Amino acid sequence: MNYVDGYVLPVPKKKLDVYRKMAQRAAKVWREHGALEYRECVGEDLKTKMGTPFQRAIKTKPDETVIFAWVVFKSRAHRDKVNAKVMKDPRLSDMMNDKEMPFDMKRMSYGGFQMMVAA
Repeated sequence: MNYVDGYVLPVPKKKLDVYRKMAQRAAKVWREHGALEYRECVGEDLKTKMGTPFQRAIKTKPDETVIFAWVVFKSRAHRDKVNAKVMKDPRLSDMMNDKEMPFDMKRMSYGGFQMMVAA
């Protein structure tokens, strides 16, 4: 089964275009280094009555929305190899050093997941 890195983060609505451009560049880097799939999704129907809404879980501010993203790899070992290359890629490190990040990285949730069901 594949391995997935997942992310959930709040982004100010007024910075979504900046974030989208950054995500498009990041997607290119991950894919070039071997990621099987790269997806970034912006919250649209977040006022759920079931469970804990993402906004409450990550404590979004009124002017923020939620980004839900994932990157798919062949395995955890493949993920580790790809991510090591990605983190050394100057195209990504240049973005990460930018003081104008369109979101607060301290509020991003991230983790690696072994795929359990694939349909």
